[in-house]
Parts: sequence; structure tokens; C-alpha cells
Amino acid sequence: MVNTDLLVHGDKASDAFKAAALHDAVNGLRERKPISSASVAFYPWQRNVLFALLAVAILCLIFFLTPTLITLTLLCTLGYVWTMVDRLILFMRGLDASAIMTISDEVALALTDDELPLYTILVPAYNEPEVVGDLIAAMRAIDYPKEKLQVLLLLEEDDMITIEAAELAGVDKVVSILKVPAADPRTKPKACNYGLHFSTGEIITIYDAEDSPDLLQLRRVVATFAQLPANTACVQAKLVFHNGTQNLLTAWFTADYALWFNFILPGLMRSNSPIPLGGTSNHLRRSVLDDIGAWDPFNVTEDADLGVRIAESGYRTAVLNSTTLEEANSDTINWIRQRSRWYKGYLQTWLVHMRQPVKLWRGIGTVGFLRFTILMAGTPVVAALNTIFWLLSLGWILGQPAIIQQIFPSYVYFPALASLVFGNAAVMYMNLVACRETRNAALLIACLTAPLYWVLMSIAAIKGTYQLIMNPSYWEKTFHGLSN
Repeated sequence: MVNTDLLVHGDKASDAFKAAALHDAVNGLRERKPISSASVAFYPWQRNVLFALLAVAILCLIFFLTPTLITLTLLCTLGYVWTMVDRLILFMRGLDASAIMTISDEVALALTDDELPLYTILVPAYNEPEVVGDLIAAMRAIDYPKEKLQVLLLLEEDDMITIEAAELAGVDKVVSILKVPAADPRTKPKACNYGLHFSTGEIITIYDAEDSPDLLQLRRVVATFAQLPANTACVQAKLVFHNGTQNLLTAWFTADYALWFNFILPGLMRSNSPIPLGGTSNHLRRSVLDDIGAWDPFNVTEDADLGVRIAESGYRTAVLNSTTLEEANSDTINWIRQRSRWYKGYLQTWLVHMRQPVKLWRGIGTVGFLRFTILMAGTPVVAALNTIFWLLSLGWILGQPAIIQQIFPSYVYFPALASLVFGNAAVMYMNLVACRETRNAALLIACLTAPLYWVLMSIAAIKGTYQLIMNPSYWEKTFHGLSN
């Protein structure tokens, strides 16, 4: 971290501070701990292993076509079954109400001002004039002592349209604009790293520009930290969409989030596995951020990466039963842009942390290590492989070619059939249970038509994998305000 004493020594020192803060925001992690930075997508040995495996696979396909296809199909099937079983285990654990922290309004409001620590909210935004007014209103409405609350609206210095919209909306002492110097990479984590140098809070959280958090969320977080062990580094609040019934896409997205935040994340909380944080409403101890290196500006899912580093460093994450309302993507192209970035970032995170697999295994244990692989690498890979197996199924239905029958001998066919029938049924059942918890009957159609949503996921996964190779740190902008 740069020296904050520079802040009080006039304009010249302030310029020096800003320059140092920007340098640290971009280069801090890769200079202090280069092996944890995604600025290099593939280490040489990782690239060489990948090319070697690809070469072996091609040679085997040339000389041993059918046995190679059978082996690949079997490996993929085992991966499907493994992923399905683990997801069911997490879901069952998440059914237990004690898996998620719940702080009542009475407990939250009983905290006195003296018991409440300094709090900083970082709100990175770029080219989002449509939502900045609502954002400022939402921040002002939060129930927290104003003298202990700092809200930094992080805007790129050349984003004049959003800066003007924020000024017109009425920035006051609680909500302050912090102009982030224009520099690559143009990513959310770089802006957050820069804002961290100007923050005063003992607890740091991030909200997206369109967020509307529970008014008592900050108080609930303080009470949660007080009830949990000292090694709790992060409290993740739940994300809920306010426009879940706008169209079928937003309904699918809402059902997806209902399962993730109500059951899967709480299930992860009850294990020693890393928790991939949401991009917003994760409340972090400032001391831990300083200890582990804050966010990686070159990782396009900096939240997931931070969650892994938290677990690897011996800290824990809790999930809080407090909601932040967000806007679900209502446009298909915009949704694919967002989801492909997530998948690319998951693969980035897996590659980064697999540079030292033994160290990671020692830090999070065998189960945590396997689950990390399932979540970070398995999620996008399985989504991409779905297209291949759907095409195989379609090919068998239309023409029943002999090669497809040959690559599914009995010891492959029956596990694959179980994965197809019971796996898809299990996912739909979990979605139905999750949507029941939202008490929104309109989501029933989304649950029953979920396979169409999986097609979009597969497209996004293929695109994200391609971008990982061609442009790993490119941040595809997700446009907000479409529900209006």
C-alpha cells in the first residue's frame, strides 16, 4: 500500500499520491506476488502441458480413433457425474437453515454508534449515467451513522457522461466521486484497488451501480462479524433480482441466483472449500485485504479469485441472509457478454491457483481442492461440453451412425444415461426448491424450461474459453438500466 501521509501535503504531494495509488492498483499484486496475478494467462509449463495433451489426443485420434473417443467420452461422463453429486451434496447442506447467518432487525438496530466501525462502500461504475441517480439515493438510504460511513463512487476520469450525471444527481458528504485515472487494464478490480487507497473504513464492501441493498445490511454485517471467529474475513450477502419476471431470460437468471445464493453458497460455507464471492455485497475486513493483496486487476472475475485467496490464506467466508436487489440481464446478447466473462474468469482463477497445486492443496485440503476444480474449471468446461453431447444425441436421433454407438459401450452408456436423466432432473428439482423459497410462482415456467437456458450457458462458455486464449484480461462491459 502507498503512504497515506501524502494525502495531507498539498496538490503536489496529492498528485504523487494519486500516481503511486494508480501504480499500486495496477501492479501491486503482480509485483508483490507475481504468481498470484492473472496478468500472464498461462505459465510456460501450463501452456506446454496443454499443447502436449492436445498433441497426444490428436495422435491417438489418428491412430486409435474409436478407443480414444471411448476414453474421452468416459472421462467426460465421470466429470459430469462427479459434478452432479457434489452439487447435490452442497444443496443438501444448504437446506439447513443454520448454514446461513441470520441477523434480526432488532439485533441490527440494537448496535450503538460506538459499536459500529468505520465503513467504506466502493461503487465502481463506467458509462452508466442511467442508474447513477438511483444508486446515490440507495446509498443515502442505508441505515448507518453518516460520520462513520464513506461511499466512494469510482468513476473513470474520462467518463464525463457518468460524472456529469452523478453531479446532477447531487453528490453530498456521504457519496463522493473519486475519479480513477485512465489506465489499462480498464477493469472493475483496478478501480476498486485505486479506491482502496482512499478508503477509511475498517470494513470494505462493493456495490454495483444498479444495486439497492437492504437498508440494515451494514449493521447486520457488523453483528455477523461479532458472532463469528476472528478468522472470518468476508461476509457475503445474497443477491436478488428486482426484475425477475421482466421476461423469460430474467426469470432463468433469477432462478439461477436463487439456487446459488440460497443453497449452494451456504452449503459451501459449511465446508472448508473456497467460496467464489459475488461481484457485489461482499463485506471484507480491510486488514485482510491488505494482508492478501486486495483484488487482481487482470482477473475478470476478481471476486472469485479473492474468495480462493481468502480460503488459501486460512480465512473463512460467511453467507448472510440479507439481500441486495440487482438488475437481471434482460437482453440475450448482453447476458452472453456477462456470462462469458464469468466463465473466462473462472478458468483464469483456476489456472492462476493451479500454478502451485501442492500449496493450494495444503491450504484448503483434499475436498476443498477437488471442489475448487469442480467449481472453477468444471463449471465452464461442463457448460462447453454440453454442446458436443447435445450434437451427439441429435446425430443419433437423426441417423444413428455406428460411430456414436461404438463410443458408448455399456460401461460408458449407463453412467452417461444416469447423468442425463437423474442429473438434469436433480438440477430442475433444485431450481424448483430454490424458486419456492422466493415465493414467486411466475418462476415455475423458468424452472421447467431451464434446458433452453443451458443452451445459452454453453454458448457463453465456448465464447469465454476462446477469449481466454485470445484476450484474457479484456473486460466485456455489461450494460445496466435495461429494465427501465
